[in-house]
Amino acid sequence: MKTLGEPVASGDLAVTDTVLELRNVSKYYGDVQVLDGVSFRLRQGETKIILGGSGSGKSTMLKLMMGLERPDEGQVLVKGQDISSMNERQLGLVRPQIGMVFQEAGLFDSLSVFDNLAYRLYELKMEEAAIEERVQTVLGFVGLTAAIDKEPSELSGGMRRRVALARALISQPRIMLYDEPTAGLDPVTSRKINELIIRLRDTQNVSGVFVTHRLRDAFTLATVYAHESNGSIRFRREDGTFCLAHTRFVMLQNGKTIFEGPDELLRQSEDPYIRKFLA
Repeated sequence: MKTLGEPVASGDLAVTDTVLELRNVSKYYGDVQVLDGVSFRLRQGETKIILGGSGSGKSTMLKLMMGLERPDEGQVLVKGQDISSMNERQLGLVRPQIGMVFQEAGLFDSLSVFDNLAYRLYELKMEEAAIEERVQTVLGFVGLTAAIDKEPSELSGGMRRRVALARALISQPRIMLYDEPTAGLDPVTSRKINELIIRLRDTQNVSGVFVTHRLRDAFTLATVYAHESNGSIRFRREDGTFCLAHTRFVMLQNGKTIFEGPDELLRQSEDPYIRKFLA
């Protein structure tokens, strides 16, 4: 299988086991406190699944991690660098290390699939041949090479979501943020999206933060593993012989972290909020 390769973007980011961290982060919108002293650490190749009700601060966490917003208190670190104190030029060097898939695909309707993916590479002034090869590679990863010349209006909802994932991968990030990536999709299409995310984690060692309300998706990511066999990717569910120790849940309530750990402990929790959420 052709891998997605090393990042094409620049930036002197230190190599460390912890690739993303929130330290005692608080965030306010006016008088409303959305995050209250949240600390969060993501390691290389690890996936954190963020759960919580509406208004618990899940999407705000993603915006802070991407540098789209700044914390009112605390620090946000990417590969050891505090992005909360960076200016836009400095953030421009860090952001290509992070890919983000929004709840809505957010594609440019007036551009073809190729141009939706390639515009970032043109900004980086890559050679035309290298751009075409890179676009073909990521479209092959999401299974949409045949759609390269189509416009978003010609694609199904699931295909648009896969193009959005491909666009997030175009700069070969080592960290991926997913904001409800399967929202509004049917179970079969959701499963395809989840399997692509699992492949990134298990065959490319890409770290991920996955925000969702859908427990089926969350527990799929926590219990299904991708491995390569005879040149093809196969998926199997964890059993008594192995456990996905690199996947953890984080539960937020009113802007605070009330749980962090594996799915087994989440299911066993006696916390009333968690029990109600899982029910």
